Amino acid sequence: MTSTPPSTLSTEPTRREDDALLRGQACFGQDVALPGAWHLAFVRSPHAHARLLGLDAQVAQGMLGVVTVLTATELGEHRMPAINPLLPLLHQEEFTLLARNTLTYVGQPVAVVVAHSRQQAQAAAAQVVLRCDVLPAVTDRHGDSDRHGDSGMHSALHSDHSTPPTPTTRTQHRHGSLPSTCAHTAKVRITSPRVTAMAMEPRACSAQWHADSGSLTVWLGSQTPSRARADMARVLGLAHSQVRLISPDVGGAFGAKASVSPEDLLVALTAQHLRATVRWTATRSEDFAAGMQGRGSQLEGQLQLDAQGYFTGLTAQLHFSLGAWLPFSAVVPLRNAARILPGPYRVAALDVQGQATQVHAAPVNIYRGAGRPEAALLMETLVEQAARQAGIDPVALRLKNLIAATDMPYTTPSGEVLDSGDYAALLRQACEKFVYTAERQQQAERRARGEWVGIGLALYVEPCGQGFESARVTLHSDGHVTVASGAPAQGQGHATTFAQIAAEALGCDASQVTVLMGDTDHCPDGTGALASRSTAIGGSAIVQACRTARALRDGGATYPIVVDDSFTSDEAWSCGCVMARMALDPDTGQPTVERLVWADDAGHIVNPTLAHGQLVGGAAQGVGQAMLERLVYDAQGQLVTGSLMDYAVPRADDMPAIEITSLHTPSPHNLLGAKGVGEAGCIGVPAALMNAARDALSPLGECALHFPLTSEQLWRAMQDHFEKDL
Repeated sequence: MTSTPPSTLSTEPTRREDDALLRGQACFGQDVALPGAWHLAFVRSPHAHARLLGLDAQVAQGMLGVVTVLTATELGEHRMPAINPLLPLLHQEEFTLLARNTLTYVGQPVAVVVAHSRQQAQAAAAQVVLRCDVLPAVTDRHGDSDRHGDSGMHSALHSDHSTPPTPTTRTQHRHGSLPSTCAHTAKVRITSPRVTAMAMEPRACSAQWHADSGSLTVWLGSQTPSRARADMARVLGLAHSQVRLISPDVGGAFGAKASVSPEDLLVALTAQHLRATVRWTATRSEDFAAGMQGRGSQLEGQLQLDAQGYFTGLTAQLHFSLGAWLPFSAVVPLRNAARILPGPYRVAALDVQGQATQVHAAPVNIYRGAGRPEAALLMETLVEQAARQAGIDPVALRLKNLIAATDMPYTTPSGEVLDSGDYAALLRQACEKFVYTAERQQQAERRARGEWVGIGLALYVEPCGQGFESARVTLHSDGHVTVASGAPAQGQGHATTFAQIAAEALGCDASQVTVLMGDTDHCPDGTGALASRSTAIGGSAIVQACRTARALRDGGATYPIVVDDSFTSDEAWSCGCVMARMALDPDTGQPTVERLVWADDAGHIVNPTLAHGQLVGGAAQGVGQAMLERLVYDAQGQLVTGSLMDYAVPRADDMPAIEITSLHTPSPHNLLGAKGVGEAGCIGVPAALMNAARDALSPLGECALHFPLTSEQLWRAMQDHFEKDL
């Protein structure tokens, strides 16, 4: 499908969401007014793996304000929903909402305490006694990588247990025949530990039972309201029409709120069971221990080059960690990482093997990027190392091997179809902005003075969602317009963007457009806001519905005119190039990101201000992953980094200035020519920072580095090489 994107409005509207947020008038999950609601707290497993022998709630039942304590005996043995079968599952055990016989991760819900206040519920939950027979736990233990180099998930699984766990899913992509000989071979192994999404608002869920109609209203910060409603209706044994799900203002999601959790479903189930109104708000500690986590992988690869510097073969082994239970999108990170390789490059032969294994830890779900960062990290680290080994400038090596713009659409060795993009132009634009030649000269001068300075590059391609999204457009007799979308918002500014798109399609002012999102009673069923798809696919659904409504209006139809429509799209592929300069303190290893330049291609940009905000926000999380963030489990499956005292997130003074330039090649797959923008910073930035650190240490040879790039790890890399020279 081809289309001509509409021109950007001459006057870019300001964010309509900001007024309420700045005045403190937003309604987040904890702000939902439900007078008389009872509060829930969960009794959670203290062990990563154990047999549950019994539960004593007698003391808790008698405490002040406690209504009841519910277990699987009272609520029934309900199970989590099935997952998205994008990869075949080799084995799968159904996971119950409340543990009955076996505990499989620290923080797993075992019982529900209901009380008149949150404090009373939490106090009572602490008095419930569990009798357990502790069993050995399988964990990934990525936190050891700083001190032990290549230790990580694979070695931990094999060293702690005589029989390693069976992978839950596998994937592979093969193309061509790998060369038996080559001029150069680059090899890397990188550990990327688990991280947490660290939303400003912890999870919160409220549910109100309506006895007169036998229906339920649920307030849940969700990226997928339609799917969440369907999941709740299934557990409750109700029709979809009997469950209304409202997603209020959401203080951050990043993929971690794309799937329902056991706690969400238990809130709804408790409301139905007690025929009451109940609410639950997670503590930050609960989100650390039992919320959705991200990343968690071990990446290995080899890149082969011929004497002219062309890529002749790529092999990769990807091992991803999964938690004790599988969210809806659990296999997406592995699937994405495997299918994206070799990124924006031509490779004559390819052999990518991937697997994901469940361990006794919290669930792993999609997290901003979901496999895309891992693909870029592995490929770009290999390219930089290959350039050093072959004695070729890394920019020149990339230009030699990039897919040409004239070859678009391009089918990759893994079978993916890249729809558009000019990768060489992006690289050249980034080099121009970075003043690459001058930067290399300054680097040489600083190295001559004894400074440790590195320059790192990373190109990336990003699949931006596919499938359908829905829209309902209503033209009122007074000229006002109501747009209802199946894609909700978690801070991206969808109300502003969707109003702007509708206004241009209808030929009216954006101030005349009201946007409804996140309420299943007022919005059509949709896919939701994830995979950088909302503007491209959700916006195209709005354009399509508006065009039909406008034609009806111009044809003389009477008001109100209501048009329900959906738009289905193949994947659009964003792309970009990031360049970074990093300096290392020779005495402490402390890294300083001195400069970050980024050329991005997100297709047609509807609202440049909002797009810029998404890029910067993604970059902040990319910096966090690369430099600071790491969830650590010990050998018993206990989370060591369970608070902000132990888990580092980027602060304002950790962020470098970000210089962004854009090159827009429209996608042919949607009516706006748009591509995704929200995840790009988490994809290109970490890989560029890894390469900058490795380049800074390159005078010592090739150093094995892993995320996060802490001062301790970098200092140890220096000391290890110095000691070898003695």
